[in-house]
This record gives sequence, C-alpha cells and structure tokens, in this order.
Amino acid sequence: MDSFEINKILGAILGTSTFLLAVNIGTDAIFAPDEPAKPGYDIAVQEPTTPEAKVEQPAEPEPIEQRLAKANVERGKSAAKKCSACHTFERGGPNRVGPNLWGIVGRRRASEDGFNYSTAMKDKGGKWTFEELDKFLTDPRGYVPGTSMTFAGISRASERADVVDYLHTLADNPVSLPKTAESPAKTQNNDKDTAPKAH
Repeated sequence: MDSFEINKILGAILGTSTFLLAVNIGTDAIFAPDEPAKPGYDIAVQEPTTPEAKVEQPAEPEPIEQRLAKANVERGKSAAKKCSACHTFERGGPNRVGPNLWGIVGRRRASEDGFNYSTAMKDKGGKWTFEELDKFLTDPRGYVPGTSMTFAGISRASERADVVDYLHTLADNPVSLPKTAESPAKTQNNDKDTAPKAH
C-alpha cells in the first residue's frame, strides 16, 4: 500500500471523528439542561396566613362523667370480652394472667388476694375510681410504667366509658355513678342493667 492510500484512510478517519465531535457539541448545545443555582429541590410549604394561626390539635375526650351518662353496660360487656383471656369477671372467679375484676370499681390498687402484682402497680397506690380506670384503660403501660399488663389499651373514649360502666356493675353493691352521669335515661338503664348474678 502506497502513501497516497494511507493518507486517504487517515483523512477519512479524521473527517469522521471531526464530524462526530461537531454533532456531539451541537446536541449538547441544543439539549443541555439548565444547571440549578443550588442543588436539590424547593419544597413548597404553605405558611399560616396569620401569626395567630395554630395547628389544629385532636379534640380532648369528654370527661368520663359525661361519657358515662351516654355509656351502655351491654356494649361494655361485649367490649370487655377482649379482656377475658387474662381476667375473670364473676364474684370469686380465679385470677389468671391478670386479677379477677369483680368489685374493681372503688377497690384499692394491687389488693386482689392471691394475685402477684408488679412493683409498679403496688407503688402506684390509690383506688380504682371511674377516672383512674379510664386513664389506665387508655394506655396501661403509659399510665403505670412498669406494669406487667401487656394490653395496648382502648383508644376510643366512648368504648372505654362502656367498659368502665360495665365494670361498675360487677359488685354486690355497685359504686354510685358520678352525678353528671346520672341522667334520667341513665337511671332507667341502670335499673335494667343490674349486676350479674353470682354463680
């Protein structure tokens, strides 16, 4: 092969390379994205329209006294079935993983004979009032840190009131409902919803 043929081949390679380089530069100029001034994306956050604007907080439940006025013993009995794996409800019933709940309303904490309470429950002291039961049933481990009760709690306030209303009937002489809960309709319901008979 003579030098003329070699020069033709090298010229073709050089021309092709020059053409490809020109096409590359041209496409970069046409399709090049805009570089942002700073990396990342702007996230649009809607600011309150006035300085007084506040984030809406979930509503606090009504006091237990008011919820008891609307509570229903039968609904509470049904809801309390989820507790029956660990508790018994009848007078003289055995302790299980948790203590027997007959006479729980008005009873001193950690006082059921024959049940081994956690230190946290013994140290809490006081009595199981309507309000205390409501707080405990909301979040047992949050209200009595260290309790051995593993139940997660009852988040719905009306359901807790139903359960507390049912628990209050589990006694030979049930503790009187708070005055606020003693509406005429509630009094009639309590006449019908008598305490369960002992077996």
